[in-house]
Amino acid sequence: MALSTAADLVKAPLLYKGKVRELYDLGEHYLIVVTDRISAFDYVLDPAVPEKGNVLNQLSSFWFELTGGMMDNHVVHTDVSQLGGDLVTEPELLKNRIMVTRKAERIDIECVVRGYITGGGWRQYEATGEVNGIKLPEGLRKNAKLEVPIFTPAAKNDVGHDEDIPMERMKELVGDALAIELQEKSLRLYEFARDYCDQRGIILADCKFEFGIVDGKVILIDEIFTPDASRFWAKENYALDIEIDSMDKEPVRTYLAGTDWDKNSKPDPLPQEVVEATTARYVDIYNRLTK
Repeated sequence: MALSTAADLVKAPLLYKGKVRELYDLGEHYLIVVTDRISAFDYVLDPAVPEKGNVLNQLSSFWFELTGGMMDNHVVHTDVSQLGGDLVTEPELLKNRIMVTRKAERIDIECVVRGYITGGGWRQYEATGEVNGIKLPEGLRKNAKLEVPIFTPAAKNDVGHDEDIPMERMKELVGDALAIELQEKSLRLYEFARDYCDQRGIILADCKFEFGIVDGKVILIDEIFTPDASRFWAKENYALDIEIDSMDKEPVRTYLAGTDWDKNSKPDPLPQEVVEATTARYVDIYNRLTK
């Protein structure tokens, strides 16, 4: 069974409804519920994808615990039974989907680390030879591994797309010291996860982080190293100069690319076989990373 919304299950004020996550106010803490909604090209699609929310939430919880010794994060607990019947009406429907978190002041920078030149980074490089103002060697090929990972931040926009910015602009927005701290923490986290994934036959091509501040200290928030926040490639699929089949919602993107959808209105519901293939992708990456 897929979960499209938790609004009828949670007796707390809904503060924010994103494409996938819903944020509720518990007073001292936040409650994040991860639904099975799936989006592409800025549209939330129908139907929702079973197990997707479970995978995203459990993967984030797994990585937050694994990296907890490196830096603090916002997790208080992920146990729906601790919420109680006064707050959640059908706890079984939210099992593995919830995260109770500390309330952090979000830093409005998306911290992106790229270990390979692909996606939006490749498009920048093709046009300018640079990525976020960082000059890269000439003659790089699509999907090439970079000699060292690069930090390519984006200014967050709640409406519209985030804006790629150079480090100099980030320093103007948040200050030199905080910008450098976020850069160092992001690169360290990427390198840790890259090596972990490598041992499991997976390439972590790039990823993004969000950070917040609690009691004057920078902590990790939101999600971390999930298929929605990272680009995972199976080693056996790696090649240069092609579109590599990433371990996420690729079946949805492939299906939509093969239709006559104009991207100017919500597309028709996804076929059942596409939904099932997408569920399988999310479950596969979870198993490969955690088992």
